[in-house]
Amino acid sequence: MHKSVIMAAVVAAGFSTAAFADGHGVTVGVSWSDFQEERWKTDEAAMLGALDAAGATYLSADAQSSATKQLADVESLITQGVDALIILAQDGASIGPALDAAEAAGIPVIGYDRLIEDPRAFYLTFDNVEVGRMQAAAVFAEQPEGNYVFIKGSPTDPNSDFLRGGQQEVLQAAIDSGAITVAGEAYTDGWQPSNAQRNMEQILTQTNNEVDAVVASNDGTAGGVVAALAAQGMDGIPVSGQDGDHAALNRVALGTQTVSVWKDSRELGRNAGEIAVALAGGSMMKEVAGASEFTSPGGVTVNSMLLAPQPITQDNLNLVLEAGWIEKDVLCQGVSGLAVCE
Repeated sequence: MHKSVIMAAVVAAGFSTAAFADGHGVTVGVSWSDFQEERWKTDEAAMLGALDAAGATYLSADAQSSATKQLADVESLITQGVDALIILAQDGASIGPALDAAEAAGIPVIGYDRLIEDPRAFYLTFDNVEVGRMQAAAVFAEQPEGNYVFIKGSPTDPNSDFLRGGQQEVLQAAIDSGAITVAGEAYTDGWQPSNAQRNMEQILTQTNNEVDAVVASNDGTAGGVVAALAAQGMDGIPVSGQDGDHAALNRVALGTQTVSVWKDSRELGRNAGEIAVALAGGSMMKEVAGASEFTSPGGVTVNSMLLAPQPITQDNLNLVLEAGWIEKDVLCQGVSGLAVCE
């Protein structure tokens, strides 16, 4: 790409152009926690697109859900000479040595999607507290009283508690009034659907199936929840999720999942690639267009960018179709009587 074109693209993105000429010669390393979630491949494709547009090179490693392997992966990426790192942390509490190594090598770090509670990492994500609010609001609109279950995310992922905090904000008054009873609550190790299903099965047993709604924290856990409910003939009670996974959007169309809060990860991946190139070229974190300060639960202030999520229910499934996020035949498989599928 011609230099003038790249510079124009950088200016359009809002980054300081004084710090670097273009992305040519820049290598960005990405440490993925895993590729378990459907969305990570979508995120990766968007990152690649942004890096290709800037003339930058992409290197990646898959930690395969191992915090120990992720530390080794980051060391390897540094050894290979990357100029910036994007880290989707398997365990934000144990990623510190990777940031130490990056700092020693003069390499900027982006904490991708999940908070790394360290000012040396730029925090790029969606507003996960708002995601939690949206999940709870959609379920509450369908079921404003009764026995609620909360199937949370991984205990090592700060997003799990951000989501739960947002959910609690919406539901606290109804819990305080006695309209809602918390019948069960569990973290889901590794965000694994099978673990979510097992947790849900245990709660159903403990409550003698007296469950009226489930606030599940992502689409994978929602899938496990729906499987557990279906086995008891209870599919169709309100269940939340997030990510806009294709299977989840189909469940929304079918009526077995109430909402999937859509985080268009194409935007997150694109921003990550553009910010990584800017930081590699010498831009300061606070110079990133749209950046603001975020104070973590532990009181650590980091530079951040929080993108806006969108709840998807049966009423607005057209949004994901019109955005090209999902094909109609995938969305509407097995669905009848829904206008968007006609």
